[in-house]
Amino acid sequence: MKNLVLSLIIASTSFCQFNPGAKQIGMANSDVALSNDAFSIFTNPAGLSQTNWRELGIYYSPAPFGMSELANGFMAFHEPTKYGSFAFGAMSYGFELYRESKFLLGYSYNYLNKYFFGVSVGYHSVLIKRYGDDNAFTLNLGGLVYIFNDLRWGFALTNLNRASWGDEKDQIPVLFNSGLSYDVVDNLSLNLSVEKEINFNPSIQFGVAYDIVDFFGIRTGFSTEPDRYCGGIGINYSYFQFDYSVFHHAELGFTHQFGLIFSFEELGNRAKKIREHLQMN
Repeated sequence: MKNLVLSLIIASTSFCQFNPGAKQIGMANSDVALSNDAFSIFTNPAGLSQTNWRELGIYYSPAPFGMSELANGFMAFHEPTKYGSFAFGAMSYGFELYRESKFLLGYSYNYLNKYFFGVSVGYHSVLIKRYGDDNAFTLNLGGLVYIFNDLRWGFALTNLNRASWGDEKDQIPVLFNSGLSYDVVDNLSLNLSVEKEINFNPSIQFGVAYDIVDFFGIRTGFSTEPDRYCGGIGINYSYFQFDYSVFHHAELGFTHQFGLIFSFEELGNRAKKIREHLQMN
């Protein structure tokens, strides 16, 4: 059992720290400057206030790398108000021998429909059967700027306070992510970001999102450190957005993800609705 638990701890440092969202993973998590749905609380909390409608999101990966013990699920809820956007997120990862949980509270403010600022506070807990448990609080910051209507720059700082478990440093990663998102046309965006974790090489992430029609879109992307090749689809219908993605790890094979977002008003095309809200048309 000890060897299995230790292998899962090692795996957790590489998989469960990918941010959730089947759409986001389909673009190789290159969306720090695009973040525009409820899952932004995990990616870049600043992006929450790009939308002015309530959303509930659910994400599930049932067997990463073919191992059901690595199953993980996330949920996110976004509530816009005249004082800014508020959000709540939760995560569960692992199984009865090793379990990680995370809860986030986030806030985002929109200034002049051009500058977006966000902050979130996270409560993390870990439980290893027969070895004990621990918890920690993290502070996360984010920003997003519309340089032009079709060009955005964003950044996110995760675990700014360098919280960790036990006496070991950096058990919870300290991450800096920065990138650009460019709308080639209204329904096609190119996304590029660089993510750096302390003591590790930077990861370059590139992704494309293309809405072929209002109710159907495709995504693809790749990243380095680790090398991943990603793809996915999105289906929009009425109040629902269903997303599926898959990525391939060079050594561990394929992993599948599923996501569902329920909007409390009819959504249609997300990019068009955001442009209308930000008065860009």
